[in-house]
Amino acid sequence: MSETAKETLSHPVDLPTEIAGVRFPDSELARNTAAFVRRVSSASLFNHVIRTYLFGSLLLDRRGVTYDRELAFVASALHDLGLVDAYRSPDERFEVDGADAARRFLREQRMPAERVEVVWDAIALHTTVGVATRKSPEIALVCEGSGLDFAGNGFQQIPSDCLEAILAACPREHFKREVMDSILSLCRTKPMSVLMHPFAEVGRRHLPGFPVPTAEDLVLAAPFEE
Repeated sequence: MSETAKETLSHPVDLPTEIAGVRFPDSELARNTAAFVRRVSSASLFNHVIRTYLFGSLLLDRRGVTYDRELAFVASALHDLGLVDAYRSPDERFEVDGADAARRFLREQRMPAERVEVVWDAIALHTTVGVATRKSPEIALVCEGSGLDFAGNGFQQIPSDCLEAILAACPREHFKREVMDSILSLCRTKPMSVLMHPFAEVGRRHLPGFPVPTAEDLVLAAPFEE
């Protein structure tokens, strides 16, 4: 077992029973996952991934969708590891970096392989709305929950009392500023990882000489006559 796994197992986190009517899974894996993510993430990022679970759960619960609560929580909690410096590769998309880091962690936790792969897909696809929302409920939950917290998608579906409870328990801690810094860092340090990615628009707006081509550039440069 790796040192990361040992440290996580010896310092579990006591998760709340519920926030805003959303229950947290009562399992060792959930507590170990929360402890790991809290240790490696900033306060802002940790609160974001917990809000992702809460918002995603509320959205699916309102539609009467049945899902695996432990699987949804674990995928939500781990979904932004690719924004943590320790888990960044030189050239992969941040979603793939995060999915790979989550897979390593969950294998150390002895999570069954088929469940690990659901988490991998949830993380790798969480910014690809048109695909993730057509997959399993747990994958859709991470996409919808993170999209709501990132851009307000579905904001009007969250009752005001639930929103107040979530923000009180998991304050945003300058999340907008931190996530913009993370996006710009990705654009500076591995620009081709955001090729055909929404983050590329941030790079083009803020970084002079940003080298990543647009879709138009790519199709017009293709080695064909027409």
